[in-house]
Amino acid sequence: MTSHFYGRSHELGLLNDLVQKKTASLAVIKGRRRVGKSRLIEEFAKGHCFCKLEGLAPRKGTTAQTQREQFSKQLTKYFNVPVKADDWWDLLWFLADKTKRGKTIILLDEISWMGNLDPDFLGKLKAIWDNHFKKNPKLILILCGSVSTWIDKNILSSTGFAGRLSLSLTLKELPLDVCNKFWGANAQKISAYEKFKLLAVTGGIPRYLEEIKPKLSAEENIRRMCFESSGILFKEFDQIFSNALMTEAKSYKQIALYLAERGFADRKAIASAAKLEIGGVISDYLENLVEAGFVARDYTWHIRNGNISKLSHYRLKDNYLRFYLKYILPNKAKIEKGIFEKKSITGLSGWDTIMGFQFENLVISNHENIVKLIGLRAEDVIFANPFFQKKTARQLGCQIDYLIQTKFNTIYVCEIKFSRFEITPTVIKEVSDKILKLKLPRYFSYRPVLIHVNGVREDVEDSEYFAEIIDFSKILENG
Repeated sequence: MTSHFYGRSHELGLLNDLVQKKTASLAVIKGRRRVGKSRLIEEFAKGHCFCKLEGLAPRKGTTAQTQREQFSKQLTKYFNVPVKADDWWDLLWFLADKTKRGKTIILLDEISWMGNLDPDFLGKLKAIWDNHFKKNPKLILILCGSVSTWIDKNILSSTGFAGRLSLSLTLKELPLDVCNKFWGANAQKISAYEKFKLLAVTGGIPRYLEEIKPKLSAEENIRRMCFESSGILFKEFDQIFSNALMTEAKSYKQIALYLAERGFADRKAIASAAKLEIGGVISDYLENLVEAGFVARDYTWHIRNGNISKLSHYRLKDNYLRFYLKYILPNKAKIEKGIFEKKSITGLSGWDTIMGFQFENLVISNHENIVKLIGLRAEDVIFANPFFQKKTARQLGCQIDYLIQTKFNTIYVCEIKFSRFEITPTVIKEVSDKILKLKLPRYFSYRPVLIHVNGVREDVEDSEYFAEIIDFSKILENG
């Protein structure tokens, strides 16, 4: 039985706009594995003539010929006519000829797997598009894939495809209010705190969210998905990580491991930890990780004038990736032996601390809600991001979970807390110490903001220290 389809109204609207055109459309959709690219296209294609052809997942022994043979088998299945697999020209021309009339949506799924081993694949695809596919004004050809770096380099940045794309879409994680729908009829029975514990591992990845069993606790769901050898998230890392980046997986993994341990780091520190030169190679690796959606690059800025600084930190953006590296990978042998089948996972070292980091990541990934909940207008915000200030002879170093600067010379210093208990007044000293280290111009005002899930003690509210105390569970309720 097909699972429910939630969200993606904006993306569906963009795709439906293509149907209204009077000329053929070539579209590219990219995004991390399991984020729902194929499912989105299948939902969009309902009621239309739809043809989905998928590349063969790379493994030892995969060749350009085996990819063509896989494509040929799929064509035969769709059109009940055998076609030779010797050349991509013949295969693509056959597809174009069979779809030369009528409303048709064609999906070439995992395009990088399909064409990576044949240097002439994209050239032939372009030529067949120009001379055959595009002659059907009611045809939509969608190129889709998880290897964002390959798509960027070979299609989006290629002069060969310049001026031919009608739509380029990067599919991101689902927003939190949509994630809430995966608890179904049980959503009102389960606390936001419990939901956030599970979201701290899955993020907004729909395929992972589909595995939620609302009748089980968050911990039991996590144990079942991550700490059993048959769990969907136990072996997921190698598939999403290696396949998405395709080459130099070992170096990428070293970078990810370092960021999982440190939380954030600059390029120089990452290069040293990964034993790579500070020059072009490490920059390329980091750029590829950012493009793949695994890592975020957070720039700090100069509060005095609002200008973005050259300084930046990198952090793991993907919640599953961090959780895997911190907990699943170190316990892989134990999981394979079944040790966690009846063992509590909350006793793992640093569990509450990691859950806090994971929640902070969720908040930052849904940061536009912070501005709304504070009551600011988006046009009044100069810059908003995790903020850091490097230590120098003239200033102290500090790190702010999230900082918002407005054009009215006001900054909002956001502290993000995730706890099963109400937040106590100790948070006031933590935030005030950070603010004391900030180098603020004299004409600036600052307003501390506390973001939480499980409530705050009355004496925190009574202190009137925080300009805003935001219950982030309201974001889930918006759905």
